Amino acid sequence: MSRAKSAQLFKDAQALIPGGVNSPARAWRSVGGDPIFFKKASGSRVWDADDNELIDYVCSWGPMILGHTNPIVIEAAIDSARMGTSFGAPTELEVEMARRVVDAVPSIEVVRFVSSGTEATMSALRLARAKTGRNKILKFDGGYHGHEDALLVAAGSGLANQGIASSAGVHPDYAAATLVADYNNIESVRVLLEANKGEVAALIVEPIAGNMGVVTPEPGFLEGLRDLTTEHGVLLIFDEVISGFRVAFGGAQSVYGVTPDITCLGKIVGGGFPVGAYGASAEIMSIVAPLGPMYQAGTLSGNPVAMAAGIATLDELAKPGVYEGLQANTDKLADGVIDVFRKSGVPAVVNRACGLMTVFFTSNSVTDMTSASDTDREAFGMFFHGMVDNGVYLPPSQFEAWFMSIAHTDADIAQTLEAVANSLPS
Repeated sequence: MSRAKSAQLFKDAQALIPGGVNSPARAWRSVGGDPIFFKKASGSRVWDADDNELIDYVCSWGPMILGHTNPIVIEAAIDSARMGTSFGAPTELEVEMARRVVDAVPSIEVVRFVSSGTEATMSALRLARAKTGRNKILKFDGGYHGHEDALLVAAGSGLANQGIASSAGVHPDYAAATLVADYNNIESVRVLLEANKGEVAALIVEPIAGNMGVVTPEPGFLEGLRDLTTEHGVLLIFDEVISGFRVAFGGAQSVYGVTPDITCLGKIVGGGFPVGAYGASAEIMSIVAPLGPMYQAGTLSGNPVAMAAGIATLDELAKPGVYEGLQANTDKLADGVIDVFRKSGVPAVVNRACGLMTVFFTSNSVTDMTSASDTDREAFGMFFHGMVDNGVYLPPSQFEAWFMSIAHTDADIAQTLEAVANSLPS
């Protein structure tokens, strides 16, 4: 599998772009080697600059739940672009998209669209501070919620790959105002809230963690967060940028029956175009300008092309049987991977949720960032390169989720399992 053109492009990019990539998650720092450059995609497949074809389990880090270049989504985006790519003014598409989100997500009565997940979480925290008059926030070790200063403390995913505990350039006052608990450990939350009574504005959490690898909440954990935050007057923020419209049409909150105060969305709601959103009750959202004093704005917020693509995507996802099929295929792949590892004797565990999974090279359960970090990352690196050489593209990190789409077929899964068997670290 020649990658000569990718190698040349990466060399050129390094002279023009920091590290040769426009997001650190695209660098292969934790697995070694140089990243692949891609040029086209269709369904479950991607093709690199050297015309190598690979089954894709990155899916643009989640948005491509319908598969790449879905014709319904593409046509909707093209039709919208022909009418105008941006107005910097309200459009009917924003209203149509907002109605779909409000109808689908239990916690959202009013929604504001932005252009990225980072903007969504940043705005949600500002809203929480404005609502409560408090300044501190509480997050979880390994929880990545975008690159807003207050959230780059004990973040997982990209920062874990770079070996950076907390990003340089973050003002120390932000770090001091950010409390860090352990995921799936309700007692660690209780201790912090008790020690900082009346000071914490919000607790932000991925209801299904996706940035320490996939880690699902243990029974009672989310319910415990809801009870504790209510008791202490703290707003509960669910970061459903990954899980929203992926694990279920109403997101993880509809699966677990726990309603947060504020929800952040992204990825899928843009149908492959840049988008984010945050929403809450009408009462909380009345604080957002122009209704209230919490200012947040964006020229490309509610971009018509992204809204059109998002509407088309959500309409497809709303059809009967979509999530049942996605769950069945996720289970088929996860169970198959477990079987291959079991037969080989190589220790590994597979965590999963609908449309999401992660293979951890360990014999122990992975329930938080500590246990996710206590895995054999060297083995994962060898496995990753073996999978790429066998025609399967995975996220280049132990701390990222594999993403499935409804375009992945039984034949894709069979080929993937064959690649797994041929890629096991020795």
